[in-house]
Amino acid sequence: MRDFHLPGRSPVFATNGICATSHPLAARVAVDILGRGGNAMDAAIAGAVLLGICEPQMTGIGGDCFVLWNAPSSNEVQAYNGSGRAPAQARAADLRAKGLEAMPVHAAHSVTIPGAIEAFCTLAADHGKLGLDALLAPAIHYAEEGVPLAPRVIDDWGRAGPTLQGHGPRHFMPEGMPQVGTLFRAPGQAEVLRRVAANGASAFYEGEVAEDMVAALRELGGVHSEADFAAHRGTPATPVAGEYNGIELVEHPPNGQGATAILMLNILSHFDIAGLDPYGAARVHLEAEATKLAYDARNRIIADPDHTSQLDRMLSPELAASLAALIDPRRVIAAAAPLTEQVHRDTIYITVVDRDRMAVSLIYSIFHGFGSGIASEKFGILLQNRGSGFSLKEGHPNELVGGKRPMHTIIPGILRQRGRVLMPFGVMGGGYQPCGHARFVSNLRDFGMDPQSAIDAPRAFADSGKLNVERGYSEAVRRELEDLGHAVAIPDAAIGGAQAIAIREDGVLEGASDHRKDGCALGY
Repeated sequence: MRDFHLPGRSPVFATNGICATSHPLAARVAVDILGRGGNAMDAAIAGAVLLGICEPQMTGIGGDCFVLWNAPSSNEVQAYNGSGRAPAQARAADLRAKGLEAMPVHAAHSVTIPGAIEAFCTLAADHGKLGLDALLAPAIHYAEEGVPLAPRVIDDWGRAGPTLQGHGPRHFMPEGMPQVGTLFRAPGQAEVLRRVAANGASAFYEGEVAEDMVAALRELGGVHSEADFAAHRGTPATPVAGEYNGIELVEHPPNGQGATAILMLNILSHFDIAGLDPYGAARVHLEAEATKLAYDARNRIIADPDHTSQLDRMLSPELAASLAALIDPRRVIAAAAPLTEQVHRDTIYITVVDRDRMAVSLIYSIFHGFGSGIASEKFGILLQNRGSGFSLKEGHPNELVGGKRPMHTIIPGILRQRGRVLMPFGVMGGGYQPCGHARFVSNLRDFGMDPQSAIDAPRAFADSGKLNVERGYSEAVRRELEDLGHAVAIPDAAIGGAQAIAIREDGVLEGASDHRKDGCALGY
């Protein structure tokens, strides 16, 4: 139990259903959908689409999603890959010929086909109860009427707003930089959602809406075509899983990076983490070294599942043992590969559990803040820059190829224990996410923290040659880490965000939501 003398959050308890997410309005809408007879899939979709209006710098209908869930009265976890592919005419060789050594971040070349709308339509039809019309109505309403922008949203807006280009500023900053409480409206997106509610995914991927997106991309040098949008389909997938200290971590398979979290825990299982101070330097050090090694493996292996064949090696005990043997508890590994990707804070996560104990773990993003920065002219659809996750290295499993999906950072998670679905959870923060999943699981299992305490605990992340250490750690810990050889920095913003819902054996639901975001857990 937390110390009530200090700032903090209490967990939220309920019996009929809970939603935990990063904006309170989306949580309220999700719980309202449950109260109207919808299930967890309905509620998660309704809340997620609304988050594109509440947090447009984080996500939106121009982005991708990944989803894990279990059917009512079942502990089998299913997965859906709602990520898009590179346009058919995209070629790494063409970008290398322009002198590029890495994918551009804010450019039409970085835009893959948005996959989220197709995923939401498919999952609502196959696993929901209420239908698209009911699920999209809240987002349509708020897109037209406006949502007051929350403090964390404005903090992100100030950092990412300058990346908006083309038609982007007119749709997202028509009067310059907004302030806390400024109403954000997106009438063009409301019209798109109205068409999708009436006619399904084809209203987005074909006709006027697709033409609007393609025109914006081609204006800025993109090779996208209307045929690329019309051809998009998401895919069901088989989750991957690994055991750690009596609990099973279930992750979405590639092209997501979930296997990296499993590898990290497999590495950490070779050390007595539970015997360390949970807030001490020794634990941070071991986690940082495991992060570098696991992420180096990720960068070599994780790609579109049609283009990689080493997933079994990524999950193997032998790889984890060999990497663990490289870690020196007393010193930074000089040869550890630096990460190639910085932490990104621009993702939303929503989890819902309903009265039938269907659990949904859904993550939905446009990647960097405001994605590519490119918005379509008529409807103001902000397009993701997931293609910047491709490699330009010839022959790499993740090399840019037309029709291919890039390596993705966003990963939903579910925990099972003794075969029972125990907890849907997610940790936002781009590249941080596998490290965040591993830390969350370790907080639960090695140190006996409840979900809210596990989320609240301070974080550190080895990133781009630095060890970012939140202010929740003491100066003494930072000095110890420097003595071990780490280049310690205090990040200018908190690391990531998280939500979780525990399904207790007594039938009570326990929701937790991160203070690093504007959101909350709500139940009924």
